[in-house]
Amino acid sequence: MNSLSVHQGYVSPLSTRYASKDMQYLFSDQHKFSTWRQLWIWLAQAERSLGLDITEEQIAEMKAHMEDVNFKAAADEERLTRHDVMAHVHVFAKQCPKAAPIIHLGATSCYVGDNTDLLILRAALDMLLPRVATVIFCLKEFAVKYKDQPTLGYTHLQPAQLTTVGKRACLWIQDLLMDERALRRCRDDLRFRGVKGTTGTQASFLQLFNGDGTKVKQLDMLVTKLAGFTKTYPVTGQTYSRKVDVEIMAALASLGTSIHKMCSDIRILASNKEIEEPFEATQIGSSAMPYKRNPMRSERCCSLARHLVSLYMNAANTHCTQWLERTLDDSANRRLTLSEGFLAADAALLTLLNVSQGLVVYPKVIERHIGAELPFMSAENIIMAMVKKGEDRQECHEKIRVLSQEAAAQVKQHGKDNDLVQRVRNDSYFKPILNELDKILDARTFTGRASSQVEEFVNEEVDCILERYRETINNIQSVQLNI
Repeated sequence: MNSLSVHQGYVSPLSTRYASKDMQYLFSDQHKFSTWRQLWIWLAQAERSLGLDITEEQIAEMKAHMEDVNFKAAADEERLTRHDVMAHVHVFAKQCPKAAPIIHLGATSCYVGDNTDLLILRAALDMLLPRVATVIFCLKEFAVKYKDQPTLGYTHLQPAQLTTVGKRACLWIQDLLMDERALRRCRDDLRFRGVKGTTGTQASFLQLFNGDGTKVKQLDMLVTKLAGFTKTYPVTGQTYSRKVDVEIMAALASLGTSIHKMCSDIRILASNKEIEEPFEATQIGSSAMPYKRNPMRSERCCSLARHLVSLYMNAANTHCTQWLERTLDDSANRRLTLSEGFLAADAALLTLLNVSQGLVVYPKVIERHIGAELPFMSAENIIMAMVKKGEDRQECHEKIRVLSQEAAAQVKQHGKDNDLVQRVRNDSYFKPILNELDKILDARTFTGRASSQVEEFVNEEVDCILERYRETINNIQSVQLNI
């Protein structure tokens, strides 16, 4: 590609706009192919330790060239061989002439391909988990701060019984806690493919060690430990089971659903002007309408989350269609799905963290909205107060019903404010409770145990999980988005 064509070919916006440099590096060619070389070094070291004729000089030569991958030479070689692994074997061998005879000894392509994928998946999960925990921490602080702030609850997207701003945030946190658990389980369950040979039988290694099965098992475990794993998948075909990819992509997709739900809520609340995401001093909301403050970060999160959710079916369909010990129709799909899944999750979490660190609440707007709906919601409390004063429940119910219908007509037919409370004050029937009416209408008496639920949830469910990430949380920095 010449210098003039940089902007004339497709480049993923996950790289140019959204994902972090650290996550991008994990899925970069440099990291991938230098990891292939690291795996060939580990294999040679393990084989030498078990008696094969491999010298320290050969291993040292390989180590000296582990990072300096000649990408052009590898691309030229692959055009000839139509085989990516053998192309890199040939290029590495030219750089390491002394080690050339023992590079990839006994291995199949999936030794480097699959084991590298597992190393990358482990590192990517290790990167995502603290990001999830940091978002949870920021939302926890938000929930505690606003645990007593009454707000309208909504069911069917219609005003319902009151909750609190903090209690609603706990719903978001609970979903993210489930995502942390699922991702951590994927991380903890992850194993190494190890050295298994072309169809998983280790036949080539058994031949190398003259039928000594014990040494083959030792080789498998030595390489596994060099890679930082404690266990291998005990049986494989040519590849590790693509069910592993299904589990990981399911966890990522589930994270996507949580992010989308939370950010959809924020977008709805922003349209009501009750909550706002961060909005920078120089930020422009609309090219045509300069007054607008659009929730573009939350919208971005939803957009990335939908893409993330959709990727799950790629992994599921790939696992479905792996015939017998392996078919190569997994390859191109996995190159797209695994990288995009983690890059999209990374990008969405970084944006979500930016949102979570800067959420703005407008209590006066919330109170105004409560004031428009609370009179109807207070009807039952007014009835109970009247009954305590000795009045008939059924008669009181009818009085409230009639006044409520009259007030609703003022709102719906004439666009006026809800005047039910004033109608109650003007009706002599309710004189026994008029001095208690302000207390009856105090929004804080309509939120049930919401405030206590926040405290209990944080103490019993949230803090114990965040303790796993104490070092990360102690070093939280404000996230600034590039775009």
